[in-house]
Amino acid sequence: MVDVSQSQARVLQALIESEGAKTPDELATRSGLADSAIARAVLTLSQNGLVRERVEKKTELTLTSEGKSFLEEGLPERRIVSTVAKSGGRLGLGEALSRSGLDEKYASIVTGWISRKHWGRIEKADSDLQVVVDTEPASDEDEQVLARLKSGSVILEELPANLRESAQRLIKRNLLEARIRNLREIEITQDGRNAVAGTRARQEVSLLTSEMISSGEWERVRLRSYNVSSPVPQVFPGKYHPYLRFLRMVKRKLVALGFREAVGPLVETAFINCDCLYMPQNHPAREIHDLYYLKDPSRASLEQYSDLVKRVAETHENGWKTGSTGWRYKFSLDESSKLILRSHGTALSVRSMISKDLQIPGKYFAIARCFRPDMLDKTHLTEFNQAEGIVLDPSLNLRNLLGILEMFAREVAGADRVRFKPDYFPFTEPSVELQAYREGVGWMEFGGSGIFRPEVTEPLGVKVPVLAWGLGIDRLYMMHRKIRDIRQLFTSDLEWIRDQTVN
Repeated sequence: MVDVSQSQARVLQALIESEGAKTPDELATRSGLADSAIARAVLTLSQNGLVRERVEKKTELTLTSEGKSFLEEGLPERRIVSTVAKSGGRLGLGEALSRSGLDEKYASIVTGWISRKHWGRIEKADSDLQVVVDTEPASDEDEQVLARLKSGSVILEELPANLRESAQRLIKRNLLEARIRNLREIEITQDGRNAVAGTRARQEVSLLTSEMISSGEWERVRLRSYNVSSPVPQVFPGKYHPYLRFLRMVKRKLVALGFREAVGPLVETAFINCDCLYMPQNHPAREIHDLYYLKDPSRASLEQYSDLVKRVAETHENGWKTGSTGWRYKFSLDESSKLILRSHGTALSVRSMISKDLQIPGKYFAIARCFRPDMLDKTHLTEFNQAEGIVLDPSLNLRNLLGILEMFAREVAGADRVRFKPDYFPFTEPSVELQAYREGVGWMEFGGSGIFRPEVTEPLGVKVPVLAWGLGIDRLYMMHRKIRDIRQLFTSDLEWIRDQTVN
């Protein structure tokens, strides 16, 4: 007689009654057991040769947001040919898009697919393209695939061959999303069938309760043995986003090195963001293609900085007391008062240096959210983070700055090699660009640094050398985790976020 647990007996009985192989979900429904109980029972039964488990890799297809839209409203090429057919069989492309409720961006898409599917002809007439449709075509295979997904996901391998080809096309059109799934099926073996008749199910418990002890029931039950290799339900506990955890690590490292954190507003005046950094008011970096200017309110009062404004204005105009000749133009208070979104973390360094709590010698840092109207690509975002810092001390020099930058590259980003390239910034001299290399990633530029010019520090009341740097910490993380596209840092892909290890 085979001795099995109650849950194992219920799994065997469910397989006998249902005939054929069953998935764990189907067994859970038929037996009334929890998923974890099914997993434990199947593992033990499989080890004893009473059931056999098959695992197949299958491609699960689901609709993307655009695919759902086209499922409800029709593929764009279908909407165009329907509109043209109802309009007499010939219509200008622009008019057809308008009547179909489609954006002009679909022009090349619909003309391509109409021609490829032989649903009609695209003819050139004067300066416009004409869509010609003889008769409205019947539903095609692409539409049949979308219709099958109306009630949920489907398995690519289970589709007929002609629909599998259509599904692949829809994946390339970003209308379907394909994910590889491991599909498990359990079937009872002949030994399992032979053993069912002689099976004796024993009562098992996972723990003893006070009631069982007081009633004496504990003598009639059997404690369940635990198989540490048995699968358990997958749990996704709450945790920090991997990039947020990295930022916290960087902050802890800097605080441990004696740095104090600086904070400031996201909306800044051009005075703090640019003028205090000796950036001339006609500098290209202050144009609308490099800064986000606020529309309402567009300006702020500078009364609280009245004396500082005078010193900064004179420095721009004639050098003030710095020994410089200045930029030789008439300083504009109106330009200074404009409100912008902070374009670099160096604005926080300015705020640190004009603070009444400034300490000399002192070290300050900020993880600053910054905004610039850049073109989006794999290394640029319009909204990004900078690791900003300054060190004030009368004994500092460029070699000290290079040591700090190398620490960032090696200890934070995990770089194998570091190099420094001379650069130019209006507010530092000398100026250095940090570049680093890591195997599997290549060379990457992290940002600029240098020693603040007297035209920056003296109007702010600082009389000692100030080492300054502003590094793209998003790129530091990319090298740290060998990520090739900066957009991945802010993805909402839960599977990618869950797969990130804690380190």
